Amino acid sequence: MTMLETFLKPMHREGYPFVAAFAVLSLVLFWIWEPLGWAGVGMTVWCYYFFRDPKRAVPQNAGLLVSPADGVISLMERAVPPAELGMGPEALVRVSVFMNVFNCHVNRAPIAGKVTAVAYRPGKFFNASLDKASEENERNALAIQLPDGRKIAVVQIAGLVARRIVCWTNPGQNLRTGERFGLIRFGSRLDVYLPEGVNPQVALGQTTCAGETVIALIGQDAPTRSARVE
Repeated sequence: MTMLETFLKPMHREGYPFVAAFAVLSLVLFWIWEPLGWAGVGMTVWCYYFFRDPKRAVPQNAGLLVSPADGVISLMERAVPPAELGMGPEALVRVSVFMNVFNCHVNRAPIAGKVTAVAYRPGKFFNASLDKASEENERNALAIQLPDGRKIAVVQIAGLVARRIVCWTNPGQNLRTGERFGLIRFGSRLDVYLPEGVNPQVALGQTTCAGETVIALIGQDAPTRSARVE
């Protein structure tokens, strides 16, 4: 990787109209007052950076469940999956990844499988780091069936600033581990509901990389991972 490739990442097409709008605004601000124009340039660069879509080295070993988002592990607790997915009333281990406005917001499939349900539900826009965001915020949920018949749920949750959840995946579609399935604009959260008996392999406060960080081992008897905060 060259030095230029380190800083210049591919941008997802969802960002094209936003970057164009910021660029036009910057020109107008330059016409009004030059310092304002440079502020607009800074916002344009930030917008491009927000919609970046870098390549990832996705692990291919069977049974590895990877993080669906860049961010920080903000919550790990038992909770009932969204009712609209029809996965039953039993509480499962939920791992939440919080994304701030500087994280890459392209979302990736945690594991390979068949999408059996995609369900959007409107809601509120509380801070996505709060526990109640899972229940009350706008969300889009996917159920993914694994080859052994078990299911996981991955839920896109809008945050305090986010006002648009994008999902281009449909029921019946087969996803590969790490495959892009959607994104959220601007600052949000992803919840993953693990199958019964599967323990998370991440710790609270851990930074994750979408498509690369392993958050659980499916089909393997592994204890919950502990970590030391430094």
